[in-house]
Amino acid sequence: MNNYLSMRNELLAQKVIKGLESRNMTGHYAADRAEAKRIALSLIPEGASVTMGGATSAMEIGLVDAVKSGSYVFLDRSVGDPREALLRGYGADVFLSGANAITEDGVIVNIDGNANRVSYIAQGPRKVIMIVGMNKVCSDVDAAMKRARSVAAPTNAMRFPISTPCKKTGACMNCKSPDTICCQFLITRFSKHADRIHVILVNDELGF
Repeated sequence: MNNYLSMRNELLAQKVIKGLESRNMTGHYAADRAEAKRIALSLIPEGASVTMGGATSAMEIGLVDAVKSGSYVFLDRSVGDPREALLRGYGADVFLSGANAITEDGVIVNIDGNANRVSYIAQGPRKVIMIVGMNKVCSDVDAAMKRARSVAAPTNAMRFPISTPCKKTGACMNCKSPDTICCQFLITRFSKHADRIHVILVNDELGF
């Protein structure tokens, strides 16, 4: 990434961080993926229980592998009874997540199909750590919703053996397909609990 774009991203990230702070959330800026991983791990106490959603961005920076191989208790929701695993996750110390979009003034937008991710963010694990590439930053909530629906959701749909209009067209059709992955929308505009939600903005394109 060239110096001009990196400088622009850092200035924009500082604006987002200021917005997050005004909303009782904590923002961090990482110049690259390695720094993002270091910041995230510094927020996770040794021995903490950790769970995650899809968390593609967390995977891309190597955070998930570091947690699985580190001195933490990783709660793998893919193991055992799905509902029991889901409920265990609500009691975790840390939840790793991404975001579909974030506004310049710190509002976070996420779309979910089964609601595990958005429900964990809204109420559940004691700490939420979001890894967010600068490609997710949008001017306002309308732009963030548009990105979440028209960019993130169709791209995400491609990963699953489902049949939705967006998977075929690459664009949101506002469908009511039984396979839709756009069932719940979460707009996080404020955190009731200080030090719960941490957003690490990364000087890179991550996730979708």
